Amino acid sequence: MPNIASRNMPESKKYLAAFASDFHFGVPDFASSRLREERLVKWLDERAADSEEIYLLGDIFDFWFEYKKAVPKGFVRLLGKLAQICDAGTPVHIFTGNHDLWMFGYLESEIGVKIYKKPVERKIGNKSFYIAHGDGLGPGDHGYKFIKKIFTAPFFQWCFRQLHPDFGIGLANYFSGKSRSANYIQDKKFLGEENEWLVVYSKELIAAGNKADYFVFGHRHLPLEIKLSEKATYINLGDWITDFTYAVFDGEKMQLRKYEK
Repeated sequence: MPNIASRNMPESKKYLAAFASDFHFGVPDFASSRLREERLVKWLDERAADSEEIYLLGDIFDFWFEYKKAVPKGFVRLLGKLAQICDAGTPVHIFTGNHDLWMFGYLESEIGVKIYKKPVERKIGNKSFYIAHGDGLGPGDHGYKFIKKIFTAPFFQWCFRQLHPDFGIGLANYFSGKSRSANYIQDKKFLGEENEWLVVYSKELIAAGNKADYFVFGHRHLPLEIKLSEKATYINLGDWITDFTYAVFDGEKMQLRKYEK
């Protein structure tokens, strides 16, 4: 398990990048999501002031689907803050998660964020990063991998779009909430390196020749920092339902922290 430093004041140091993941706005209810949204907006204000770019690694919303003429209601403070940050020139990178797969361009055109649907490899400072939400990667989870193929198929997306938003979004929120309730406690248990799928996946990438210094994921809902080799480190960012953890990179080292507000 990682050593997570609690911070109560904005960082005074300039970072090259900040990372956070798995906010799941919409669950378990509107009131608690609103409080978490306000907390994230404060975090974004601080990170926009001290970080050159911001990475949000998926499952921002517990459900998101862009109809041609409609998007889900709510969380306008977050969307407005992201627009303000992008307008000021700080890049915001958003990775789709398994709960918000259906981002089709609205957030890019309206807010100015950059959307990624697949893992990304990039150089930040003098370190190499492999960045992804994490769903469907690594061994096992064959049921979800099959379902993801269905969810990402244009035909099935067209079929869902034929449902009226009041019905379609309501139905999806119901099943999404049931899935989160059923799996959340299990998600918070550390399974050991040999059983953590994303750790195994990262080690397989290294064995295949990947040279990343940091493998950074969300999805797992458990903050983890694990040394994979002399050079490489695996980091899972945890969530903003109970952990409120994030990471910052200063050009040399990643630091996993807890946001205390």
